[in-house]
Amino acid sequence: MKGRVLDDTLLLLSDDDTVGTAVDDLEAGTALDYDGRSVTLAEDVPFGHKVALEPLAAGDEVRKYGEIIGTATQSVERGEWVHTHNCESTRGRGDQAATGGETA
Repeated sequence: MKGRVLDDTLLLLSDDDTVGTAVDDLEAGTALDYDGRSVTLAEDVPFGHKVALEPLAAGDEVRKYGEIIGTATQSVERGEWVHTHNCESTRGRGDQAATGGETA
């Protein structure tokens, strides 16, 4: 498998990623320890969904697979669930390519 599993809980696909992917349904309050760091989940995170490993400000790039997959639409604290309520995808966005990154 590519990547690595952090504390048997999150899949990190690249060391440049700002999010990890839950390998199971995770409960709020779960503490993850990896690379001398600690992240505590602020809320429940469903299997396959993303967790912020770094604080993100609105407009910050969200990185997974070592690539930019989206932009934070609001501030996201370390340990928060990252999904459509706080992240907008930038992958496969022909509307952004046609307008230089701006949406109509």
